[in-house]
Amino acid sequence: MSLAILTAVVAGALIGLSLGALGGGGSILAAPVLLALGQTATQATTGSLVVVGVTSLAGAVTAHRAGNVLLARGAAFGAVAIVGAVLGAHASAAVPEPVLLAAFAGLMLVVAGLMTARQVRSHRGTRRGAHADRPRLDDPILTFSPTFMCQCPRALKVLVTATAVGLLTGFLGVGGGFLVVPALSLALALPMAYAAGTSLVAITITSTAALAARAGTGIAPDWWLVAALTVTAAAGATVGARVADRVDTDRLSAAFTGLVLTVAAYTAVQALPALT
Repeated sequence: MSLAILTAVVAGALIGLSLGALGGGGSILAAPVLLALGQTATQATTGSLVVVGVTSLAGAVTAHRAGNVLLARGAAFGAVAIVGAVLGAHASAAVPEPVLLAAFAGLMLVVAGLMTARQVRSHRGTRRGAHADRPRLDDPILTFSPTFMCQCPRALKVLVTATAVGLLTGFLGVGGGFLVVPALSLALALPMAYAAGTSLVAITITSTAALAARAGTGIAPDWWLVAALTVTAAAGATVGARVADRVDTDRLSAAFTGLVLTVAAYTAVQALPALT
């Protein structure tokens, strides 16, 4: 086994564990791993979509068997995000690779910042009373019978978030779980136990749509590397989803945040010289 394949196997396991246990985040490392293994930015983001799609599907199946997925809500969110995913995929092919790398580094910094803020809030106990004004799980956004009713603020929140997730997925080859999970929790009133699993359904749909939009563009990553990363990530996601209720996700999230910051710095070092 070559060093590149071995690296892809180890990285895939880490990505899958994070995605399965935290409901998102791990897939943001797929493209940087492929970059570090010699792929170009467009090759890496295309290969990342395969990793994201297959891994999310594996995690979603496991979470569904555990009863932690609301399939219809995840599918609806993913369907709304398809337009953004297609637009993002086409935009990715139109920008210079240094810009793509810089955007990726910036996104990872944002993700690390959001995860850090969430951990701080959790430790300080600021979540008290956070559910007071939240809708109930069975509250619909749209109803047509017996009369038409629209919870328009919630509908707008879902539309904006889903479109943003689709754009990120198509443009940078990431899953966007760090946006999907809180959106499902806040806008659709899903408890976190359901939001993490349901987000994987949405991510599967958006990554598939983005990959389909890139088909026929001539972008061909090293499929052996992609396959090694994908298989081990899918296995890791299955394990992560199964142990999600038994591990200290706060510690896992803190370790992952540090890893994202490190990878963001590495990607920025690669991108900045070309931009200047």
